[in-house]
Amino acid sequence: MKTWQYLLGGLGVILVALQFVPNELPVVETENPGDLIGTGIVSDEVGRMLKQSCYDCHSNTTNYPWYSHVAPFSWLVAKDVREAREELNFSTWTDYDMMEKLEKLDDISIEVSEGEMPMGIYTAIHSSAKLNEAQIKQLVEWAETTMDLVVEEEEEELEEEDSVE
Repeated sequence: MKTWQYLLGGLGVILVALQFVPNELPVVETENPGDLIGTGIVSDEVGRMLKQSCYDCHSNTTNYPWYSHVAPFSWLVAKDVREAREELNFSTWTDYDMMEKLEKLDDISIEVSEGEMPMGIYTAIHSSAKLNEAQIKQLVEWAETTMDLVVEEEEEELEEEDSVE
């Protein structure tokens, strides 16, 4: 019996000690003038779905839950958010060039339709982020339609530049 008490006590000491290992969560920014939702290419409904299912990892407006401040979970959250923002950051949408936007939209279409996004580990804890079949279909259709809009937008910009010259 004493062995279990020592093991549990030792585990408790280790968990407390882990809290002193420094970990910086990616910065949250509330002012994001280049955000996708502000561009007008997202309907209110799609915008709500993206905010609920994607923005915590794929934007600068991450809403960190309590466990993201407790090691070792904080390390996983920080790593996942950093990697997600590097892959796709909706807060910096207007910084992407046309090809990057098309690539990101194609990735959204594929990842969402195959059930890869949002990640299972995220939806297991955040059940409201789960997408039903209708939402998946709507997001995939939005991504595919938006690819055409991005190309049209680029063509219009090129035409404007040509007419100025």
